[in-house]
Amino acid sequence: MRELIGTALKEAQASGDKRRLATLRLVQAAIKDRDASARENGRDGVAEAEVLDILQKMVRQRDVSAREFEEDGQLELAEQERTEAQIIREFLPVQIGGEEMMALCEETVKDIDAQGLRDIGRCMSELKARYPGKMDFVQASCLVKGLLRSESKD
Repeated sequence: MRELIGTALKEAQASGDKRRLATLRLVQAAIKDRDASARENGRDGVAEAEVLDILQKMVRQRDVSAREFEEDGQLELAEQERTEAQIIREFLPVQIGGEEMMALCEETVKDIDAQGLRDIGRCMSELKARYPGKMDFVQASCLVKGLLRSESKD
C-alpha cells in the first residue's frame, strides 16, 4: 500500500497534477504521523490494516466536509473535497455492498452459530477479520442486527 502511494505521488509530481499531489502528500503525512506515534509506544510503525483505517477515515472526513460545504453553498470547495476523497479511494479495496454484503453477513451469522443480539460483537469481529477494509462495517452491523433480531424471534 505504501509503495503504491509513493509511486502515485511520483507520477503526480511528474504530471504536474497539483490536486492529486497535495492529496497524496496529506495521505503520506498521515501515515508517517501514525508511524511515529506507534514507534513512541514501542511498536514498529503501523500495519497495513491501520493504513487502511487511516485512508477510510480520510475519505469519511472529506465526505462530511463536502456535504457541509454544499449545505453552505460553497460548491467549489465541496467539489474539491469530493475530488480528494476519490483520489484516496483509489488506494482502498473495492467495497462490498448490497446483496453481496447481506449474503456474507448471513453466512457469518450461520458460521459462528450466532443466536441473538448478544452475538453482534462476535459477528462483527468475524466480519472484520474476514473482510478488512472491504465493507462498510456500520452498514454491516445494521444488517447483522436485523438478522439476529429475526433469529431471536424464530
